[in-house]
Amino acid sequence: MAPEDGILTDELRASAIGIKGEPLSMDIEKGHVQRFAEAIGDDNPLFTNEKEARNSRYGGLIAPPTFLRAIRVERPPLPFTVPYGRNLDGGSEWEFFGPVRIGDFITAQIEIDDIFERPGRLGTMLFTIYLTIYKNQLDEVVATQRGTSIRY
Repeated sequence: MAPEDGILTDELRASAIGIKGEPLSMDIEKGHVQRFAEAIGDDNPLFTNEKEARNSRYGGLIAPPTFLRAIRVERPPLPFTVPYGRNLDGGSEWEFFGPVRIGDFITAQIEIDDIFERPGRLGTMLFTIYLTIYKNQLDEVVATQRGTSIRY
């Protein structure tokens, strides 16, 4: 059961914001991209047909935007004990800046962007906003994801 008054002080909030997880990287491989596109039922030739993709504005195969979900990220631990027993995915928002190409080396790093509490029907809820930045081998940001975790 969540504490009625909450747990988050200004000091705890300040200690959490900005904490980063370890950066994790992945080579973007043709077979993996093609299997992913097949698994999600997307037959876009930009993801599956090298001949057609070469004639596109991208000049070759690219990964579906949702492919970035296949890159493992490691959330940083909060610097304090959370007494809430339940965890809920509060959704995420994505922003894409450029294609992920076959042969790219993508590095993802997640950080705590915000943390706050709100009252809920079952007591106080702790919202943690995570920002994940995806960069290619040229240090270009190809996408960002802002995800929400709700504990209660």
